[in-house]
Amino acid sequence: MSALLKRRFVDQIKVMFGAEPSKPKEIGPAAQKIHFYKKGNRDLIAEKLHARAHAEHKNTWRNRRWATLIFANLLFTLSFFLDIQILEGALTASRFVGFHLIDLNSALQVMLAHKHIINNLLIGTGTVLLLWVLLGGRTFCSWVCPYHLLAEWAEKIHLYLAKKKLVTDQTMDRRLRTVFWAIFALLALATGYTVFEAISPTGILSRALIYGPGLALLWVLALLFFEVFFSRRAWCRYACPIGLTYGVVGIVSPVRIIYKLDACFHEGDCRKVCLVPHVLDTVIKGRAVETEVPIGPDCTRCGLCVDTCPTGSLSFEVKGLSKLA
Repeated sequence: MSALLKRRFVDQIKVMFGAEPSKPKEIGPAAQKIHFYKKGNRDLIAEKLHARAHAEHKNTWRNRRWATLIFANLLFTLSFFLDIQILEGALTASRFVGFHLIDLNSALQVMLAHKHIINNLLIGTGTVLLLWVLLGGRTFCSWVCPYHLLAEWAEKIHLYLAKKKLVTDQTMDRRLRTVFWAIFALLALATGYTVFEAISPTGILSRALIYGPGLALLWVLALLFFEVFFSRRAWCRYACPIGLTYGVVGIVSPVRIIYKLDACFHEGDCRKVCLVPHVLDTVIKGRAVETEVPIGPDCTRCGLCVDTCPTGSLSFEVKGLSKLA
């Protein structure tokens, strides 16, 4: 990794904790040449319009992701009702054919509440930690979390209402997520209770799918109502500590989305569909520091930008191996 990419990587980590993306102070020679070529080149405008008009929009990664998410959550339900003991428990703590799996954020909350390291939790988190280190921390959010899927559908309703000028999106400071992470950690430490687990829509939905609905679903509905009519994806973007925990875990993940500068026309379609658009600041004209730039660790690997890009400038890759089709 070049020195420029290392500095950019550090900036991307700061963005994950809530800093605003900024224009890089230094750009590599190869990237400078491409930026210079694109600047004021009227031929590129025609090429951009042509690419957009003839692009075949696919939902390949979105469909894979939805299928994986639905299958993973239904497997809990089927295992419980059929008593086949394949995937027991819920997303917060489970057992897959005998292997214990414990959500990293839940394990952290429990250990803070008990004020000591619990050996059984360490065993359960080991497998999960390895899995998300390999796949990328926030992959959990878009590929497994049931609330993420509902929030994604709620966002579609929000965007439809916004198009009709019936609602406006109220943005908030993304640093709130880091603040909430610290608040829930301190509450667990001070009270001896896992306060966050009581209000986590991820855990509430997971348990409701397996054991049946309860009054806690009213809280989930209230969150979705807020996101539809006031602030799109508010919980995931500004509050949920799970996303931050897994984002930190996935910092060094080999699975990533790569941005290739030379083919990009900077039409902005990728940022419009991105669930966390701040991670795609590098696709803005003039911001790529090298000809190829990995997208930062706050990326959920949802694949919407890969499906949408008309020129294939964004793609999944495994570091040191190959492009994922």
